[in-house]
Amino acid sequence: MRHQDVDDVGLGARLREAAEGHEPDRSRILARLERGMAAQTRPDHRATRPPVFGWVRVVGATAAVASVLAIGGYAVASAVKSGSTAEQTVSVSPTPAATPSPDATSRTPTAPAAPKPSSGSGGTHSTPRATATPTTSASTSSSAPPVLPAASGTQDGPLWSDGSIDPGSNDFWAQSDVTLKTTKQLTSLTVQLKVKQTGGVTSSGAWRSLPEQDFTQTVTEQDGFLVYTWVLKEGRTVAVGDWVFAGQYNHDRGGRDAKDDSYSAAGTAAGRQLSVKGDFAAQKS
Repeated sequence: MRHQDVDDVGLGARLREAAEGHEPDRSRILARLERGMAAQTRPDHRATRPPVFGWVRVVGATAAVASVLAIGGYAVASAVKSGSTAEQTVSVSPTPAATPSPDATSRTPTAPAAPKPSSGSGGTHSTPRATATPTTSASTSSSAPPVLPAASGTQDGPLWSDGSIDPGSNDFWAQSDVTLKTTKQLTSLTVQLKVKQTGGVTSSGAWRSLPEQDFTQTVTEQDGFLVYTWVLKEGRTVAVGDWVFAGQYNHDRGGRDAKDDSYSAAGTAAGRQLSVKGDFAAQKS
């Protein structure tokens, strides 16, 4: 047993012994009661009021404490609520305005992949498909276009030709195709397309299925015609095959009659001078 437990047992025993040995003084108790009763029977005795003010102070203090706690609780609840609201607020950046693409409003007309010869131009040959390079704008020149040698028709030896209006033409725009087919390599070549000024005819571009860097390309206006010219650069050659040269132009609204349009070409193959020419068989674009 611990020392503290021993002390507690001893103290309890002594207290019990003291209580058992105590005898109350009955005479002194009776005397106190008699004095108290005699005092209450005196005429000048005034009954004392219970100490209510002490209780009032206690109740008031309790109410004040309760009020403080209530106010503090409300403040804490408000702060917690405000903090929760702030945490739930999300900042959203504005949606950027969409910017329209230039391709949505304008587009350069593309060259056809398979030009077809016109049946009215005198040509009877079928031509393989020609792969064209992208459309480019022709450079405008103030100088007169070159004069080509006179030709007798659409074919001269290994060189054959045809003129046609591209089927993609419409009421405001057209494309004239000149197709050349050669069975021998050409060491020189000049191609010329003439479009009659029938009203509002203005160039909108030109292209050829041969490499762009191999040719000098110009557009001029002469004697009421829009003239497209392609000249093979010195040192370049044209391989065996069929090739397309196309002029693009705007015109007045409505079908355009191409009966006055024409083309011509001159080249050299194996040291021989070759020349061809043709028209567009009064086709309407």
